[in-house]
Formats: sequence, structure tokens, C-alpha cells
Amino acid sequence: MRSIPTRPITIDHSLLNAPPPRIIRRPEPHDTDMTQPPDARSQDLQLRFLLPDAGVRGVAVHLEDTWAAMTERATYPPAAAELLGEAAAAAALFTGHAKVDGRLSVQLRADGAIRTLFAECTAAGTLRGIVRVSDAVADGRTAPPSRDLRALGDDAVLAITVENPALGNREPMRYQGLVALDAGRLDEAFEGYFRQSEQLPTRLLLACDGRRAAGLMLQKLPGDEGDSDGFRRIGALFDTLASEELLALAPAEVVHRLFHEEQPQLLGEKPLRFACSCSRERVASMLVSLGEPEVQAAVEAGLGEAKIHCEFCGQEYRFDGDAVGILFRDAAAELPAAPGIQ
Repeated sequence: MRSIPTRPITIDHSLLNAPPPRIIRRPEPHDTDMTQPPDARSQDLQLRFLLPDAGVRGVAVHLEDTWAAMTERATYPPAAAELLGEAAAAAALFTGHAKVDGRLSVQLRADGAIRTLFAECTAAGTLRGIVRVSDAVADGRTAPPSRDLRALGDDAVLAITVENPALGNREPMRYQGLVALDAGRLDEAFEGYFRQSEQLPTRLLLACDGRRAAGLMLQKLPGDEGDSDGFRRIGALFDTLASEELLALAPAEVVHRLFHEEQPQLLGEKPLRFACSCSRERVASMLVSLGEPEVQAAVEAGLGEAKIHCEFCGQEYRFDGDAVGILFRDAAAELPAAPGIQ
């Protein structure tokens, strides 16, 4: 008799390009519909601006409702929560800084107290994110993670990934850059990455507390734009900003507080909000990639249903035995015939 698994199936993150749903036994509530407009009262914003006299461009981000929605279904150790908030603010900053038509993600993988950290921002201004800690941390058998990136272990990897869809005659594009983990703070690591990868002076501040996350990024414009003392002058003003002040002020207030004498040009605000890109179709595709025997075993273990729970938004997807059978029959019908077989 074939044995039936008694634990949820573990799904490879790469199947959905993010920490995936997992098969569970207990339903959870659904959350945000991506088609809903952002709350007009929300202060969750991305602001792009220019300091023309100094030859500096910048992005400021504030997350409050978005951050609350990202974390309301999980209880993270404080250091893990702060890192997730800073990573989410960074993803929103970089989406405003780079040419992103699809989505940009910040992902950390390690073998220590933190196993996976993932934060994503789309060109539409939607964010989602998650942290996974080790079983020993979750069970309280070992100390919670440290805020110091250097304590993550020698195998830790931090990456920024940009995925742009095909547009017109342009092919889909996926780019990934690896960030050195030789700094204690996330903003210091990213600051060094942009200085090296883009060969331009860059300043970055990220902050997160229990209620909010925020970020500010400055970069010298390419070429000889601005006066010779511009970036040093702007950097001195940047250094007067404390994390607490960055969290307390809206993006436009941050820019005014620091740079009002530089006559900043505000280039545009984008509302930000939490939303998840999971769907029944994407989950079905993931199940097909697992193979029919494993999915049918999960149906048997789940008393007639495979239950897939999205850890980002709480949505649950159910597939009974008949649905799984149809799923794999349809997938087989879509496969191209072998040469010589009609």
C-alpha cells in the first residue's frame, strides 16, 4: 500500500518566484483584491524628487497601512520584522529609482535564524512580503535573529531582482544583482551595492518600527550635472535625518525638512498598498509542476482535499480529487505530441 504523507508538501520558492503557498489543513481568511483602488486617506506613498542645483535625484517612501497589512497574519521576532519592513521600503524605493515595468523584489536566504526574507513591489505600487525563521527560533529553542546582517552566516545571500514583462517588440527581461553582506545594516549594504554597480555616489536610509516602515534614497545624477559641491552638501543634510524622524514624517515633509533651501522639484507621488498576486490559476500551475502522485497523496492526506494556503495574503485554495484529475488531464492535453505521433 502506498504511504500517505502526514506533513504539508514543501513547495520550491522558484515555482511562483517567491516564497510559495503551502498545503495545510486549516483555512485562513482572504485579504486584499488587487483590483481595489488605494485608500484616498492613506499616507503610504512613493515620492520621486530632484535637487537640480546639486545634481541629485531622490526617492522617499512611507508605509503604514501597507506595513500593517503585510504583518497582521504573522508574529515575527522584532529583528526579523524590522528587516522585513526595511526590505519592503527598499523595494518601493528601488522601484521608483530604476526602470521597472513589472516587479522588483528583495530576497534574503540564509541557513541561520532567518531562513528566507522576501519583499516585492510592483510597478503599480502594490507590495507584499514575508519572513521565515528557523524551526528552532519559531519553537523558542534558540535565540531570535540579530539585526546585524553579518550574523546571518557565511552562506547568506541577498539579491535584488527586477522582472519586466514583454512590451511591444521587447522581450521579457529578468535581472538579478547580488548584494554583499559585509555591512551590519541593510541600508548600508544596499548603499554599497549601488555605489559599485552604478558607479554613482549614493546615500540610503531605511527604518522600521512596530507601526511603520520608511526609506530615503539619494543618488548623484550621471555626468557633470550640478555644482561641484552638490553631493557633499546634500549628504551633510541627509546625515541630520534620524530614523525616528524619517518614520514620523510623510515623504514630502521629509524632502522639505531636509532640502527646502535646495529648491527641490517634486516629480510625482505614487500611492502604495498591500496586495497579493496569487490566483487559482497560478496555484494550479504550481500543483502540476509537483506531479500528480504527490498532489493526489496530499488530497488523501487532507481527507479528500488539497488545501493550499498563501502565506502572503491568507487566501486558501482547495482542490478535491476530481479537480486534481481534471487539472492533470488538461495539462497532459496541452503537451505537444512527440515527433511522428499525431
